[in-house]
Amino acid sequence: MGIFNKIASGLKKTKESMVKRIETMLNSFTKIDEELFEQLEELLILADVGVPTSEKICSMLRDRVKEKGITDPSEVKGLLKEIITELLGEDNSLNTNSPLSVILVVGVNGVGKTTTIGKLANNLQSQGKRVILAAGDTYRAAAIEQLEIWAQRADAVIVKHAQGTDPAAVIYDALTAAKSRKADVLICDTAGRLHNKQNLMSELAKISRVIEREGEGCDKEVLLVLDATTGQNGINQAREFKQTSGITGIVLTKLDGTAKGGVVISIRDQIGLPVKYIGVGEKLDDLRPFDPVEFANALFD
Repeated sequence: MGIFNKIASGLKKTKESMVKRIETMLNSFTKIDEELFEQLEELLILADVGVPTSEKICSMLRDRVKEKGITDPSEVKGLLKEIITELLGEDNSLNTNSPLSVILVVGVNGVGKTTTIGKLANNLQSQGKRVILAAGDTYRAAAIEQLEIWAQRADAVIVKHAQGTDPAAVIYDALTAAKSRKADVLICDTAGRLHNKQNLMSELAKISRVIEREGEGCDKEVLLVLDATTGQNGINQAREFKQTSGITGIVLTKLDGTAKGGVVISIRDQIGLPVKYIGVGEKLDDLRPFDPVEFANALFD
């Protein structure tokens, strides 16, 4: 299956939930009026685009319809695709151009963080990059073992300590190992939950300080993994982590299992963070770099 077909297949539920319903609604109108915009906004909200972003899209659409003098409802779909593509932004690629780049992966338990790290390692290794994984989630039972399994699948080196070890110490040793082995990318796992939210954020801040100190000169990414099936709840997680963890991008998992793919649009619009990868299946190569144009084409074409 080609890359486009894989993404289109992964977005099937969102397409049926959002685009197919919009097409049906547009076909029921013979003119473009306020009722059309109201129904469109409602359908966008139902597809988890979110209220503020749905209102923004419809406002932009009204202006564009007026500017271009469009009167045929069948032309609205093309304008909608154009606007959504614009809102998704342009440059979503990872910043991994330095001799050693560090990727810190954060997110709450259950979003697919460990799986994402394994798939990301595989993706980077397939590009010819030498990847080392740091087992920084030393609190959750079996987290280290799970990461070891993914490291084997992706043919990546793993640096680990015993369960309960200080995560910052693991990251420090992993940075040392990455430098000595002349690795291209170090991907660091982190805990998804400690005793309370404050403890988690403090732990992440400590890890970030180690990376800043020991990884001076390295390109750095802090990727927040969100579960697409949670829809707008993921927006709240993104806000919290952005405030405390210096998030540079989002990885949205489980898009193939949800009709709530519209959340991709609101993440970019409301949080101001690019979606850098999307998960569209369970296989090792089903984590795909996010391309806004490709995403819009898969949804609308």
